[in-house]
Amino acid sequence: MLDVLTLDQLRTFVAVAESGSFRQGATRLARAQSAVSHAIANLERELGLSLFDRAGHRPRLTPEGEALLANARDILLRVDAMRARARGLGQGVELELSLVVDTLFPLDLIGAALAEVHATYPTVAFHLDVAPMGGPASALLERRSTLAIMAGEDFRDPRLSFTALSPIEQVAVVADSHPLARQPADRPLDVAQLFDHLQIVLADPTPMSEGRSFGVLSPQTCRVGSQEAKHAMILAGLGWGRLPSWLVARDLREGRLHRLDTSALGRGGQTRYEVYLAHRLDQPLGPAARTFAKALAESTG
Repeated sequence: MLDVLTLDQLRTFVAVAESGSFRQGATRLARAQSAVSHAIANLERELGLSLFDRAGHRPRLTPEGEALLANARDILLRVDAMRARARGLGQGVELELSLVVDTLFPLDLIGAALAEVHATYPTVAFHLDVAPMGGPASALLERRSTLAIMAGEDFRDPRLSFTALSPIEQVAVVADSHPLARQPADRPLDVAQLFDHLQIVLADPTPMSEGRSFGVLSPQTCRVGSQEAKHAMILAGLGWGRLPSWLVARDLREGRLHRLDTSALGRGGQTRYEVYLAHRLDQPLGPAARTFAKALAESTG
């Protein structure tokens, strides 16, 4: 009997489960409520079990429905990915390539890859944004971008495809004029010492990190919206924070910044993240996007 299941039934099941009612599911699908109810009833009959408990004012997923919802979502994602790939195989060159880059990633590598795309497809326009934390993932999920460079594992989503590029390091630093720079070199800093000083941290422009904290140790914080602002505030001696090693290499070499030796933020105050090139599973990559992906992988591999 399972061979007669249809994608329409699965989409209807997911729509009703996510919207919380048959009426809202029908609105979401732009269909009559009776057609939605009929599709769910047929699906339940073919599966031989009840997906929703209809005893209350609003339908609630049964334990069996909860268990099968993840399967239904997975099937639909895979089908959408196959359709996207099929469209991409016959797709012409894009009019525009949009990209959002995590603020931790060096833009010179992005520029070099885009230069290769431009040399091959000179008619393609580019739209480039830089965003911290959940910004790149949000841009993909909201369909504001074709590609995103994402650092770390904190904002993964099953609707996105990830390709590892290279690791990137962050180091805890402070200005030469800051009191923490005067600590003895042979005595690592503990959390209590960091706790007493202002920490410069990036603010997430999205709600994706709501209720979560990423390496914030001090109750005294200055939240900024860009890596450049964070760098400037730390250089000014306002507080301490973590910055990409590629960004602070010269400052460290010339003595404007000092590394903070603390195991509270990785060994020796250093942490490493994997960087990924991401795109939506259901959004095909055209020739320009594929060229960019290949050029970036070759420059970071």
